[in-house]
Amino acid sequence: MLVAYAALLAMAAALVLALARLATLLPSYEAQFTSLVDQVTGRLGELGVTQQQIKTAASQFDLNSLARVLQQVLIGVAGVVSDLGFILVLLFFLIVDGSTLPQRLEAAATQRPQLVEALTSFARATRQYIVVSTVFGLLVSLVDVAALYWLDVPLPWLWGLLAFITNYIPNIGFVLGLIPPALLGLLEGGVRQAVLVIVAYSVINLVIQSLIQPKVVGDTVGLSITLTFLSLVFWTFVIGPLGALLAVPLSLLTKALLVDADPASRWLDVLIAPVHKGAQDDPDGER
Repeated sequence: MLVAYAALLAMAAALVLALARLATLLPSYEAQFTSLVDQVTGRLGELGVTQQQIKTAASQFDLNSLARVLQQVLIGVAGVVSDLGFILVLLFFLIVDGSTLPQRLEAAATQRPQLVEALTSFARATRQYIVVSTVFGLLVSLVDVAALYWLDVPLPWLWGLLAFITNYIPNIGFVLGLIPPALLGLLEGGVRQAVLVIVAYSVINLVIQSLIQPKVVGDTVGLSITLTFLSLVFWTFVIGPLGALLAVPLSLLTKALLVDADPASRWLDVLIAPVHKGAQDDPDGER
C-alpha cells in the first residue's frame, strides 16, 4: 500500500512540478520571444499582411499570457491530483479487503464460475498492462532525455520524467509530453531547434509508442488499438482527465463484466480483441 501511495503521489507531484517549472521559466525568455515575434511579423509583412492586422494579433498574445494559460492548466492538474485522493482512500479499503478476497472468490465460483474467471483475468490483464506501460514509458523517457541533451534543451530530465508519466495515457500522452520541450526549444534555439525536438519525439513515438507498444499492449490485454483509443475518448468524457489514465483498466473491467462473464457474449471477443495471424488462418482456433 505504501509503495502504491508513493508511486501515485510521485507521479502527481512530477506533473505539477513540470508545469510549474515551465510557467516560471517562460518569463526569462522574454527577449527571445520578442525577437521571435518580430521575425514572424516581418515574414507576415512580406506575405502581404498589413501592419495593423499584425499589431492587432500581436497585442493579443505575449509570453505572460502563455504563462497565465499554463497556470490555468496547473489548476486543472491540481484538480486531477485531488481526484487521486479518492483513489488513495479507495485503494486503502481494497487492500484491507484483499486479505479475504481469495476466499470470497472461491465461494462465488460455486455459483458464478464464469464471472469469477472473468474478474481473475481482468486483474491479471491490468497488472500486465501496468508492467508493459511502465517498461515502455521508461524506455521512451530515457531516449527522450538523450535526444534533449543532444539538442541542448533546458531541464531534459524533467521533460523525460513528464514523458514517462504521460506514456500511461494512451495515444495522446505523447503530445502532452512534447509541448513543454518543444516550446523551450523554440525559445532557446529558434524554429530550427523546435522542429528538431518535434522530429526527434515523433520518430521515437512512431517507432516505440505507435508501432511496438500498441502491439504489445493489445496482445497483453486483449483490446484492439482502435478500441484502446475509443476507450480513452469515452472514459475521459465520463469521468474527466482521470479517465485518460484509467481508460484501459476501466475498459478491461467492462469487458470482464459484459463479455467474458457471459458465455453468450463471448463472440464479441472477435470484434474487440487484436487479430493474430494464426487466428486468421485458423478461425476455429485449431493449430
